[in-house]
Amino acid sequence: MSVEALTEADGLRQRRAIAKAITLLESTRADHRVQADELLTALLPRTGRSFRLGISGVPGVGKSTFIETLGLHLIERGHRVAVLTIDPSSTVSGGSILGDKTRMERLSVHERAYIRPSPSSGTLGGVAEKTREAMLVCEAAGYDVVIVETVGVGQSETAVSGMTDMFVLLQLPNAGDDLQAIKKGVMELADLVVINKADIDPDAATRAQAQITSALRLFGHHGNPAHAHVAHGTGQAAPVQWQPKVIQLSALHGTGVDAFWETVLQFKSLQTANGRMAARREKQALAWMWERIDAGLKQAFKQHPRVREMLPEALAQVAAGVLPASTAARNLLAAQAAPVQDHENTRTPVGTTTVGTAP
Repeated sequence: MSVEALTEADGLRQRRAIAKAITLLESTRADHRVQADELLTALLPRTGRSFRLGISGVPGVGKSTFIETLGLHLIERGHRVAVLTIDPSSTVSGGSILGDKTRMERLSVHERAYIRPSPSSGTLGGVAEKTREAMLVCEAAGYDVVIVETVGVGQSETAVSGMTDMFVLLQLPNAGDDLQAIKKGVMELADLVVINKADIDPDAATRAQAQITSALRLFGHHGNPAHAHVAHGTGQAAPVQWQPKVIQLSALHGTGVDAFWETVLQFKSLQTANGRMAARREKQALAWMWERIDAGLKQAFKQHPRVREMLPEALAQVAAGVLPASTAARNLLAAQAAPVQDHENTRTPVGTTTVGTAP
């Protein structure tokens, strides 16, 4: 399908068209990148109207079950739900299973839902390289709730919080003491922590809720009085800053999902009223730009003719232990930055240390 067909008013109404658009965005071919930029620019006015929800948690916490239960609940309330799932890529073969749709059997076949699994392809942070672009396509297609499910994360995979409106962290009962909770850097960024599978051991779930609440208090995000103002016409103080909450639910049995979504709506209402939602999206857009600049510079460096000429020798010398890796890197960067016309006369041998040429 052409870019023109995809950008028409009804161009993204079919799942096949959405899939083709995301595939175009994920392509690494140079001509496809030009078409992808054209597509995103055309779709941009139709984006930004959905609520972006990031879901993260350790492997086995029940992310897929929770998302399916939540998605069906939202569809019953009249929403259209898009789910972008990130599957880890093997460091050995490079492949990904992409089996999340099979875990969401009911949601994946619903006409008001769309699920797209993508490989992480070596991208760190629990998301894929083009997750942001895929999110915009889903928004342009009319999905008003976009859920991003990360790969199973540990303590530091936090990229999803930088591309969504709300970051939800799923935890298990008996997942560690309060000190372990403090060590999880991902906890600092969570807007809402959910203790899933609370039905298996209610006492353990209650202890986990208390421990995580204590950890959030140490972070300064929970349990401290928020700055407040007097709500108009009520004379009562209303918080202007969201205080992260810890709740329990069972995605398998569907208990607590109503309370979860009500908490999400409270967050959305408050963050919209105090302007933090808009500010968060502006910050994310700028971070996205710099991220793509970094990726583009790295790609341009690898494709530079001088770098490609010098790289095999540099790799061999570093591998043989005759040239420090830092020196090789500095020489390659200097070769990439040198004027093209001076290449033949000033090219520095890879094994020679240059002084003052590091960027």
